[in-house]
Amino acid sequence: MTTAPNSKNGGRARIEARFAKLRDEGRAALVTYIMSGDPDLETSAKIIAGLPAAGADIIELGMAFTDPMADGPSIQVAGLRALDAGITLKKTLAMVADFRQHDMETPIVLMGYYNPIHAMGVPEFLAAASASGIDGLIIVDLPPEEDAELCLPALEAGLSFIRLATPTTDEKRLPAVMANTSGFVYYVSYAGITGAGSADADTVAAAVARIQEHTDLPIAVGFGIRTPEQAKGIASVADGVVVGTAFIDVLRDSLDAAGKATATTVDAVLDLSRDLAAGVASANRRAAP
Repeated sequence: MTTAPNSKNGGRARIEARFAKLRDEGRAALVTYIMSGDPDLETSAKIIAGLPAAGADIIELGMAFTDPMADGPSIQVAGLRALDAGITLKKTLAMVADFRQHDMETPIVLMGYYNPIHAMGVPEFLAAASASGIDGLIIVDLPPEEDAELCLPALEAGLSFIRLATPTTDEKRLPAVMANTSGFVYYVSYAGITGAGSADADTVAAAVARIQEHTDLPIAVGFGIRTPEQAKGIASVADGVVVGTAFIDVLRDSLDAAGKATATTVDAVLDLSRDLAAGVASANRRAAP
C-alpha cells in the first residue's frame, strides 16, 4: 500500500477526521461541488455556509477558469458566470477564510486547473490557501510526472493532493497515480467530461476494489451522479459520493432571465444537498467484489 509524504499535518487532519467519523457511522461521505462565485460572491458564500447543515460532508469548491477542458457545458457556464461576477482566486480564498470563522470541521477542497495557481505563484498560493483553511487540492491537468510543480510543495505545506483515477487508469499507471495522493482518491466513474453520463454501482464496485489494491485511502466516486437513488447506489460501494453538475444545474434553473440569483437560489441548492444526503445515508454498505 502507498502512503503519501506527511511532513506536516495541516488541513489533511480535517479530511482524515471526517472519513474516520463516517467510518464509525457506517456511511459514505457526500462530497458537494460548487463553483466559487456562482452566480455571485454573496450567494455563493451563503450556499457554502449552508451546505454542512444540509448534509454535505466535504465541500469541493471550483476555481473558475476560462478554459475548463475536463468540464461539461453546465460547469463551463457556471465558471463564466462566476468570472463575469468578478470572482478571483484570492476572493475564493477569502470566502473560505470567512467560512472558517464559523466552521472549523468541514473539509474544503479546491478543484480546478493549474493556470490560476501558476498565475498567482505557487508559494504565495500555498501560503494563502493554508492560512484560509483549505484542506486539499484537486488539480485535473497536472499529471504525476509534474508532482514537483505543485503536488509535493502542497504536501509539504500540509494540504492533501487528491488525484483522479479513471476507467482508463490501468494497473501499470495506478502506482504512479497513487504515489503522492493523500486525503482521498477521486474515481471518475466514466471517461469523458462532467455531466455527460451516469454511474453504475456494479461497475464502480469492481473499480473501487481494483484501486483498493493500491491504496488504503478512502475512494470517492464522481461523474454521473444526480439523484438520491444514484447516490444511494454509489454510497453502497464507495467511501464517498461526489455530486457536481446536478448542483450547478439546480442553481442555474433558479436564476432569473438575466442570470442573477433569486430568492429561491440558495434554498434550491441546499434542498438538493439534503435529498442527496438522505440517499447516501440510506445506503446499505457492501464490500466491493
